[in-house]
Amino acid sequence: MLKKTRIWNRFLIWFGILILAGIFSACLGAADIPPSAVLKIIAAKLLNSNVPGDWSDSWETIILQIRLPRIALAAIVGSALSMSGATYQGLFRNPLADPYLIGVAAGAGLGATVVIVTEIPQYILGVNVLPIAAFIGASLAVTVAYVVVHKSDELSLSSLVLAGVAVASFAGSITALLMIRSDSEMRVVVSWLMGGLIGSQWHHSIIVLVYLIPSFFTIICFTRTINILQLGEEHARQVGVNVGIVKLILIAAASLATAAAVSFSGLIGFVGLIAPHAVRLIWGADYRIMIPMAAMFGGVFLILADLVARMIVTPAELPIGVVTAFCGAPFFLYLLRYRKKLMV
Repeated sequence: MLKKTRIWNRFLIWFGILILAGIFSACLGAADIPPSAVLKIIAAKLLNSNVPGDWSDSWETIILQIRLPRIALAAIVGSALSMSGATYQGLFRNPLADPYLIGVAAGAGLGATVVIVTEIPQYILGVNVLPIAAFIGASLAVTVAYVVVHKSDELSLSSLVLAGVAVASFAGSITALLMIRSDSEMRVVVSWLMGGLIGSQWHHSIIVLVYLIPSFFTIICFTRTINILQLGEEHARQVGVNVGIVKLILIAAASLATAAAVSFSGLIGFVGLIAPHAVRLIWGADYRIMIPMAAMFGGVFLILADLVARMIVTPAELPIGVVTAFCGAPFFLYLLRYRKKLMV
């Protein structure tokens, strides 16, 4: 009971940090807005108050229609990628595993590129086709990798990784070919592939949550089993774990969450690789703690990374993938050099 209380306390503390990071990010931008005004605007909206406030209409528009939808999507995407990365690391028993391990990124990139560089209309009946194409591409890439290596009685994770590499290489080569043949759209494709949250809207977050919430609770139900898998598949079978079914459920849940996230954010690297290691560094390798805490940590990290991306070269904006790589690569090298014991 004490341990469960501690887990909930940590989770609630980091949820509070997530909220504070969101408020901090909402205050800053091309037009700085005082924290008190941000809180009042949010409170008025939540309480559905029609009483005029002591803030300008432009501030309310900036907070409610531009910054908060973007912050919400950043938190959700960061949580999804971090949760999936931690799940893959536990399932594959490989500290280098990340959410893009078995082809999700390459499939999503190909789906988005097809829409950008071909004559397919980006909007059909008012619906943006690009996220749909990216989601379909990501899902198909994982499905192809799984079908190629799956046998009737077993799924080899090492073979799945190799199949994912092959699928990713194939999809990447088609993406490169399409980019070369369409010079005028190359900048748009590269921008999407580097990730970004420009144009985020509230319904984007809602759509991602539809996939993330079931995936999150599914994975949480198997965190104890992931701990058992760290001792080897044979040991897991001896204690009654149906390893084949567990693999399929965890891969499906993590891949679905990742595909939904990248369909709206583009390919944001390092979040799903670094957040689980940061949590492991602080709280250890118990996946009952690591996965929910990695989700919180990843959400905070991506909110702050997005803030840097939109502030550092004002009035222009950096792709958020540049910021996460700039922060993540040195951290990962530090872990490799000085914290090898945490990588096992």
